[in-house]
Amino acid sequence: MKTIDAAKKSLLPQGLRDVLPDVAYHEAAVMDGLLSSFRAYGYARVQPPMVEFEENLLDGPGEAMIPHTFRLMDPVSQKMMGVRADMTPQVARIAATRLESEARPLRLSYGGQVLRVKGTQLRPERQFAQAGAELIGATSAGGDAEVIAMAANALLALGVENLSVDISLPTVVRAIVSDLKLDENQAVEVRQALDRKDASAIAAMGGDIAEHFGALLRASGRAEKAILALDSITLPAEAQAERDRLIAVLEMLKVSAPDVMVTLDAVEHRGFEYQTGLSFTLFAEGVRGELGRGGRYISAGSGEEATGVSLYLDSVLRAVPAAISINKLFLPFGTTSEKAVLERAAGWITVAGLEFIEDVQSEARRLGCTHILLQDGISAVA
Repeated sequence: MKTIDAAKKSLLPQGLRDVLPDVAYHEAAVMDGLLSSFRAYGYARVQPPMVEFEENLLDGPGEAMIPHTFRLMDPVSQKMMGVRADMTPQVARIAATRLESEARPLRLSYGGQVLRVKGTQLRPERQFAQAGAELIGATSAGGDAEVIAMAANALLALGVENLSVDISLPTVVRAIVSDLKLDENQAVEVRQALDRKDASAIAAMGGDIAEHFGALLRASGRAEKAILALDSITLPAEAQAERDRLIAVLEMLKVSAPDVMVTLDAVEHRGFEYQTGLSFTLFAEGVRGELGRGGRYISAGSGEEATGVSLYLDSVLRAVPAAISINKLFLPFGTTSEKAVLERAAGWITVAGLEFIEDVQSEARRLGCTHILLQDGISAVA
């Protein structure tokens, strides 16, 4: 009966899990590493609440999170609240209100848990840790390059290998659709074909659609070659400006993130619904799911231009080498508090014996310790 009851108590809703010690330690170390990297670039950390009023949480960039957000009634105010599914909208709110008078560009970072209504095939987890940074009030290509390089270098510093950045220009397709004056049905048909990367379907539409969007499909792959293809296309003024901005960003990344492979997908837009310019996704070869994504958007409330990045720690942990084993020092019963303080100050994680045990080696081993404090010093557990 006890076994059945324990099994029932360990059963969690789909997409939720208990994070046990080794993984929890690894995740905390990765989060600390990312936020330390962001801090080194001048990004100050903020910590928004887990739950907010729905009208604030789902405004501006948060609108894209409406289908993913849990809602509940606040028993105090009787107003609807949402559990955050993404932290970017919260940081945008803080910048537009609490930090409205701070000098721009404003550099903010964050780290915490998010909760979503359901997972996806690539990300079945519904609750996971998210770390990120927002550069608010910067309008130049240098801002985009800084955020991309900072995120990429933070991942490289953690040991992520074969890292790539896939840059997208979601506004280019919108600009061409508008310039060609496509009706709603045509626009949907084009979008669906582009999402499938279906060049034959685009070609079958003929005319300007085939010419413009066929060329865009060919402007994909390694950045050096893709930009040449994109440069040969006659684009509307808005799209030309995005192309010029992309060229400037690529030149900066050669210097600030030389070890990262950069690719271009000029037609990708899924997941970038609220982006207003250059956007990007971070991948590691052989790792399921994207490590993070970001791009340029309009900050809610203030209407300021901003560039941000969100890193998803469930994917990042799959790309980061496993945490090294933790050395723990067993302090036999009777060890003085002064001695214990000294060992912790020296960097040891200590586990104290709470009663006298004659075989201290066996007790240290049973408690998962790697070392033991003996009369003549510290020794590895036999």
